Amino acid sequence: MSEQIRPRRNRTAVENTQARPILWIVIPCYNEEQVLPMTAPLFLKKLRQLEEDGRISRSSRILFVNDGSTDRTWEIIKELAGEYPEILGICQSRNRGHQNAVLAGLMEARERCDITISIDCDGQDDPDAMDEMVDKYLAGAEVVYGVRSRRETDTWFKRTTAEGFYRLMKLMGAEVVFNHADYRLISSKVLHHFADFEEVNIFLRGMVPLVGFPSDTVYYERNVRLAGESHYPLRKMIALAFNGITSLSVKPISLISGAGIGFSIIGLILMIWAIIQAILGHTVAGWTSTICIICLLGGIQLISLGVLGQYIGKTYLETKRRPRYIISARTWEKEERRWIESEKADP
Repeated sequence: MSEQIRPRRNRTAVENTQARPILWIVIPCYNEEQVLPMTAPLFLKKLRQLEEDGRISRSSRILFVNDGSTDRTWEIIKELAGEYPEILGICQSRNRGHQNAVLAGLMEARERCDITISIDCDGQDDPDAMDEMVDKYLAGAEVVYGVRSRRETDTWFKRTTAEGFYRLMKLMGAEVVFNHADYRLISSKVLHHFADFEEVNIFLRGMVPLVGFPSDTVYYERNVRLAGESHYPLRKMIALAFNGITSLSVKPISLISGAGIGFSIIGLILMIWAIIQAILGHTVAGWTSTICIICLLGGIQLISLGVLGQYIGKTYLETKRRPRYIISARTWEKEERRWIESEKADP
């Protein structure tokens, strides 16, 4: 193992030796061959600028996590890792979703750094916000959330649904930071405790606040995606609102939820139609109320069964204890083997 991948000191050791913290920037990637050549130099420039400013150690690294991409994303990551010593990469055995990719990177980094910053690959999150994140960590914060100051680059529909999502999560009792996605700084101390959270169905922006420790926020403006298309359309945003992507084994239960919503809409239409028919005198006494009750209760019951099924399905997946991610390749495997062999020869 080379210098960049050896296990790192905890924060206490850093403070005692007055050394600069080692930062690993964790970047999940899924089919990013168009945008990666454009954003990788930006991240590298930011890492070097933080080093030159004296905020972080020169042993800091950028870790790209390939989430089972079907294009040339992994090949590009390997090329970048071969060209720049600051860049590392890991590859998952298959696509497991954005949240699992971020988790894989964080767990890979926690033993080798003092702080991590997770950020998306598309260039929409402002890398310059990292300066303030690191400063707030040095001031005592163990978690620093990147929060969007405004959503002017979003369409009206996306802005309305996104803000409604955060309000709904808060209303339902989930502890989330408003307008915060997955752009955040987390110290290795927090990550070691976060590793004790072993849920299979993960929702990082709701799980990180549960760990506790002092936290702070940094506000930034989000940019337009530099290239390619968004990997979070409305369908995936809705799935994330229901605690992420579910397994294929619970798909029938999801269909029940969809059928319940559909029948509720149909029931509402039939209720209106039945009332109109009653006003026009085309019905017999009692028919309208019977139809309304049947349609309304039928839709509500199907929706209720679907919601209960979601909880039962997730409980089923949790009991199976399947791995949340599987790393199939690392860009530094050869160096790691050499380091292990040298450690055995010189204990």
